[in-house]
Amino acid sequence: MAIAFTFPGQGSQAVGMGKALADAFPAARAVFDEVDDALGEKLSQVMWEGPAETLTLTENTQPALLAVSVAAMRALETEAGVDMKRDAKFVAGHSLGEYSALAAAGSFALADAARLVKIRGRAMQQAVPVGQGAMAAILGLEPADVKAIAAEAAQGQVCEAANDNAPGQFVVSGAKAAVERAVEIAKAKGARAMMLPVSAPFHCAMMQPAADAMREALTRVKVSAPKIPLVANVTAGPSTEPGEIVQNLIAQVTGTVRWRECVNYLTANGVNRLVEVGSGKVLSGLAKRITKETAAISIGTPDDVAAFKTAG
Repeated sequence: MAIAFTFPGQGSQAVGMGKALADAFPAARAVFDEVDDALGEKLSQVMWEGPAETLTLTENTQPALLAVSVAAMRALETEAGVDMKRDAKFVAGHSLGEYSALAAAGSFALADAARLVKIRGRAMQQAVPVGQGAMAAILGLEPADVKAIAAEAAQGQVCEAANDNAPGQFVVSGAKAAVERAVEIAKAKGARAMMLPVSAPFHCAMMQPAADAMREALTRVKVSAPKIPLVANVTAGPSTEPGEIVQNLIAQVTGTVRWRECVNYLTANGVNRLVEVGSGKVLSGLAKRITKETAAISIGTPDDVAAFKTAG
């Protein structure tokens, strides 16, 4: 089977995530310790004990999800004998998950990746004053329809397609009033549409200050070629060249997450098994909506690691 490892983004967090991995596998425990050391704080304690309000702060959520994903990958390597270069064709990550994918594939040192996503989370939160931006899900329409709705709703404000997650599952992002208009226009066209409980308008032009912050932060870290190609959010195509990877990460802050196209690229290029590594099962669920031919599984607990090892 041709595997691609995929890594989840914000929204997959939950208090307690990764604790069982840390308790069961020394290699996983070492990841959480290293992330705590890199950040100079006990993030693992917040992850495992809460409170949920602290964990869901964007600047905490992003390094926490990265830690769980890398810990799960290390468990696969040490317990199930996985060798990414030998056993997989590609990696990909949804938004924040792109950093997890790059850390797992050796492009970033883990400590650097943890500090980068801490900066990213804080910069994204600070880019737009609370209450000025919003995001909404639009379900049941085609990509061109969603882009047209966003353009109609903008009326001089920012309103853009932020996520193309799966057939008929899109997210728009921008100024609160414009996003509210997009919801009403979409409903008038027969779509389901709802505002999302998020703290900032991610993946739109309003995030430019955060993109600038990441441009500066990425100059301070070593970026190596990944062990296997990364399929990038903003291009839905493969990348191995460090300079290109950095430019895509900067563009990703304001650009559309083209996840449906990423999965279609993977399947068109021989992947028939998608392995979601980290907290939750969001990407596995999306994969089943995008492609019927490709198996999708999630690895986030010791039982998942054991099942993967048994399945081979």
